[in-house]
Amino acid sequence: MLQFAKPAPDFSLPSTDGKTVTLAELRGKDVVLVFYCYDWGGI
Repeated sequence: MLQFAKPAPDFSLPSTDGKTVTLAELRGKDVVLVFYCYDWGGI
């Protein structure tokens, strides 16, 4: 379970250039995650 003011657990996501990026690789940097619906349908 996530807890306020605690470090986020490590995870990986595909980047816009097709590579995989992990949260651990970005430690110490500002990180913004943007999620959106690919099919532009109702959510």
